[in-house]
Amino acid sequence: MTLLTLHDIQAASKRLAGNINHTPLLTSGLLDNWLGHEFYFKAENWQKVGAFKARGGYNTLAWLKEQNRLPEQVVAYSSGNHAQSVAWAAAQFGVKATIVMPQTVSKVKMLATKAYGANVVLASDRPAAEATAAKLANEGAYLIPPYDHDQVICGQGTVVLDALQQLPAPDAIFVPCGGGGLLSGSVIAAKGSNANIKVFGAEPVTANDAAQSLKTGQIVRLQQSPKTVADGVQTLSISERTFGYLKNSDGILEIEETDICYWTQWLTHLLKVTVEPTSALGMAAACQWLKTQKTPQKVLVVLSGGNLDQETRAKVWQQDYLGQQPSSALLT
Repeated sequence: MTLLTLHDIQAASKRLAGNINHTPLLTSGLLDNWLGHEFYFKAENWQKVGAFKARGGYNTLAWLKEQNRLPEQVVAYSSGNHAQSVAWAAAQFGVKATIVMPQTVSKVKMLATKAYGANVVLASDRPAAEATAAKLANEGAYLIPPYDHDQVICGQGTVVLDALQQLPAPDAIFVPCGGGGLLSGSVIAAKGSNANIKVFGAEPVTANDAAQSLKTGQIVRLQQSPKTVADGVQTLSISERTFGYLKNSDGILEIEETDICYWTQWLTHLLKVTVEPTSALGMAAACQWLKTQKTPQKVLVVLSGGNLDQETRAKVWQQDYLGQQPSSALLT
């Protein structure tokens, strides 16, 4: 496998230019004052389809078109944001899309995928969805996996590439990790731009296959879909492709469910945007890391998306954390 470089992320950025939203960096003076550090949030919840995934889906099809290989039909498996990404991107290129989703998927995300013009096929669970998508690919459709594809990774890497143009020299970057596509692209973009920037992944404790993989030196695969409110990172395992890039990260921090809910509530309140629980992982991880720092740090947190359905919202707000104001005590 030829390793991707900063040049590949830059090429993806050119393909995406003018075709996706240029998302801002958000800040909160209150949060900075309370915690004693500078926080910047890359707001991919304002991206097309409400998540960073639009980048990978569009870039893959744009790259295929460059190669004169644009297919008549694409297929993907997903429980949410990747489904909407491929459905939306396929519509931009006039390509038919079939998305295989587990039957437990939220109704809102399924309907949104259909609204972009895709044919949705339901499977019993995530492994069955992957198997069905593979079968359709064998029958002639082009498979766009959620993370195990070079051009998907390149597209996702443009999140951090863009952010570094807005904030050239953060001390550390924190990124949610499911299958590792976003984290892989972030590592390539950040380390290729400035080797001194630290890049960390963030996973729920209950879905820590990537963290376990780095600790053991081999890919750990979960036996069943993990139970976490952060539904964007419910993958069963990373891939050999993403594992290679994750080894170049500065580590993956594991986050408790209470911390995910806490920061989902507070970031929504402070930044005045919809934050899905997966996006809160990065902030919780940043707080873990900052406990080890003796001087003020400049931190970039990737808000991966803002697609929050009513069921997930109810889980997040079972306990009201807004009465527990963030303070420097969190970092000691």
